[in-house]
Amino acid sequence: MNKRPKTLCDCVRRSVQQHLKDLNGEEASGLYQRVLSEIEKPLLEVVMKHAGHNQSRASRALGINRNTLRKKLDQYDLNE
Repeated sequence: MNKRPKTLCDCVRRSVQQHLKDLNGEEASGLYQRVLSEIEKPLLEVVMKHAGHNQSRASRALGINRNTLRKKLDQYDLNE
């Protein structure tokens, strides 16, 4: 029986382990940047929704500068 991940760390660990297993012996490439980008977009989506799409509130929740948040929203085409 599979235990459900209890923390974000557990979720990431299991996902990366599964991804490496799915490579079926092929060498991983660019994994660090890929994981970061695949985590960052949904993080921004969820936090922006939680903040009512208020960038000031979202940037405080994320602990990043509002200009940095704007840049990342542009990067992932998440501007409303």
